Amino acid sequence: MTPGLIYIHGKNGTASEANHYKTLFPDYDVTGFDYVSQNPWDAEKELSVLYDDFSKNHKQIILVANSIGAFFAVHALKDKSIEKALFISPILNMEKLITDMMSWSGISEKELKTKKEIETDFGEKLSWNYLKWVREHPVSWNIPTSILYGSNDQLQSVETINQFARKINASVTILEGGEHWFHTKEQMDFLDLWAKEFPKE
Repeated sequence: MTPGLIYIHGKNGTASEANHYKTLFPDYDVTGFDYVSQNPWDAEKELSVLYDDFSKNHKQIILVANSIGAFFAVHALKDKSIEKALFISPILNMEKLITDMMSWSGISEKELKTKKEIETDFGEKLSWNYLKWVREHPVSWNIPTSILYGSNDQLQSVETINQFARKINASVTILEGGEHWFHTKEQMDFLDLWAKEFPKE
């Protein structure tokens, strides 16, 4: 059977982004998961079903996940048979991100707990149930992983990335001046070189 590559997009992304990896991984059957989940408890179920269906026809699987797609993946696929993972600008400490957004908006934990959901002025909806779920479900990930991170990423600090990497012995590659969203030609060229160096065996 052909080895498979699963791509899990970030917020506002699409499964079609997986096409970018077809030339980088020519020996793999590349697919993007077209998921609809907006929270980790729904993603756990949805991504697990999608993985199980895809894995039936592939002898080994590697994972490429972007931003919140990586956050969903570490919860939904942690017990699946995955050879290796590539994380691009991953969200790895959602509790810290949520509390940071609360701080940016001047929202206290007591206020969020009382109101349950609050819309921020920068377009994100904060949810008490989401924060509570994250605290009750710490990340547990033991799959060999390589991380690509931009030094100007405003959603996760380099300390958060390195702390996660040390815990699971992951490698971290940093693009100086890179942003959370890798999209310029320079950023994508850097991403491509990084992905090509990823061991395929």
